[in-house]
Amino acid sequence: MLNPWVRGDGVGYYAFARAPLIQHNLDFTRDYQEANTSFRENRLDKNGQPTAEFRTRTGHLENHFTVGPAILWSPFLVATHAGVLLARSMGSAVSADGFSTPYRIAMALATAFYGFLGLLISFRIARKYVDETWALLATLGIWWASSLPVYMYFNPSWSHAHSAFVVALFLWYWHETRDARSLPQWILLGALAGLMLDVYYANVMLFVILPFEAVREYSAAFRRATPSTPSVWQLLTRHAAFSVALLVCMLPTFIAHRIIYGSVFATGYVPVRDWFWGSPYLLSVLFSANHGLLSWTPVLLFALIGLFAFWRSVPRVGGTFLVAAIAFYYFIASYPDWAGISSYGSRFFVSLTPLFILGLAVFLDRFTRIFRTRRAALAAAFVFLACFVFWNAGLMFQWGTHLIPARGAISFPQMIRNQFTLVPRQIAAQFQKYLFRRKAMMQQIEQRDLEQMKQPPPTE
Repeated sequence: MLNPWVRGDGVGYYAFARAPLIQHNLDFTRDYQEANTSFRENRLDKNGQPTAEFRTRTGHLENHFTVGPAILWSPFLVATHAGVLLARSMGSAVSADGFSTPYRIAMALATAFYGFLGLLISFRIARKYVDETWALLATLGIWWASSLPVYMYFNPSWSHAHSAFVVALFLWYWHETRDARSLPQWILLGALAGLMLDVYYANVMLFVILPFEAVREYSAAFRRATPSTPSVWQLLTRHAAFSVALLVCMLPTFIAHRIIYGSVFATGYVPVRDWFWGSPYLLSVLFSANHGLLSWTPVLLFALIGLFAFWRSVPRVGGTFLVAAIAFYYFIASYPDWAGISSYGSRFFVSLTPLFILGLAVFLDRFTRIFRTRRAALAAAFVFLACFVFWNAGLMFQWGTHLIPARGAISFPQMIRNQFTLVPRQIAAQFQKYLFRRKAMMQQIEQRDLEQMKQPPPTE
C-alpha cells in the first residue's frame, strides 16, 4: 500500500529531513527543483532556479511546514543513508541524494509505522472504557473510513499520520498519569507536548486539557484535601518543569524559524491576528462540499455523538476530551484556509484520530445494546462500519484519480453518481495499476491535477 512519493506540502516536510541529512544545511533549492510539477510551476523561473519571491529576508527559501515529521523520519532515513553509502562503496549506482527510491521507501514506511502506532495507542485508550471488541471495530472503522489512510499511504510525506501518532501518545500518557503525576512524569509529558507541536502547530489546542486539570489540583492544594496532596509550590515546580521540557523539545522548530525567517516566532503562515476569530466557518468546516469534515467522512458524525455520550457517562475525562475537540474545531474554523486547499476531507482533523476512535467505540457500545444477542450486535456493527469503509474507499478513489476536483468544492450529485457507476467499473483496473505500474499512474494523476488547476475553480 505504500506510495513512496514526495508531493505538494510533502516537499516542504521532507526537505527538513533530506537537506540536513545530505547537505548538512537548510538549503532547499534541490528540493524545489526535484518537486512535482504543480509544486515547481510557480516557484521556479525558466532557468529552473527558485524565484526571488520565495526567498525570505535571510536569503533562505521559504518553508513554512513543520520539522516534526523530519524528526520522526530521521531514524529510518539515517539508517537508509548508511545503507546506501555502504552499497555505493561496493559498486552500487543508487544515488545518495535523498531522492532515490530507498530514501522514499524509508520515509513512506516510517509514516505508515507511526500511523499504525497511533491507531494502536488510540485502541488502548478506548478499550479502557468499552469492551475490547467495540474498541477494535472502532479503530478499524476510523482507520479505513476517515481521511487517515490517504495520509498514511497515498501521501506519506505529509504530516497528518505523524500528528495522529503524537496526539495519541500525548493523550495516552496524560490519561495514564492524570491521578498522580510525579516531577519526572511532568517533564516527559512536556517533552511529548513539545514534539506534538513540532509535528503540527494546531495541536496546541489540545493543551486545553491542562487548565481543567490544574484548576482541580490547585483547588485541592489550597484545601490540603489529603496528606498526599501536592502543595502549591510543588505544583508550580512541576508545571514549570513541564514548560521547560516543552520549550527544549521545540528547539528544532525555533532554530529552523530563526535560520529561515530570522525570528523564532515567524512561521510563514497567515498571522493569527488575520484569522477569522470573530466569524469562524463553523458550519462550512463540517458540511461544506469543499472538504467538509462530515460531508466527506460521515462516519465521524457517529464518533462525535459517541464523544458527547462519553462526556455524559465519564464527565471528568470525557468533558476534558470533548473540550479539546471543540477547541481544535474552533481553531480550524477560524483559519483562513480552513478547507485545506488540496485535501481529502478535512485533513486537519486527522490529528483527532484518538478522540474519534474513542467516540466511535462508545457509540458502538451504546448502539449495539439494542440487540438481544452478541452475535446480532457484532453483525450489525460490522455491516454499519463496512458501509462507511466501502463508501470512503470509493471517494478516496475518486479524489486520488481526480474524478472529482482535488481543490475546491465538489458536486455531490456527480460524486454520488460516480460512486455507483464509474467507481465499480474502474477501481479494480486502477488498483492493479497502483500496485504494479505505480510510476505511470502517479504521472497521470499529476497531469490531471495540472489540468484541473488551470480550470476555473468550482463553487459550492
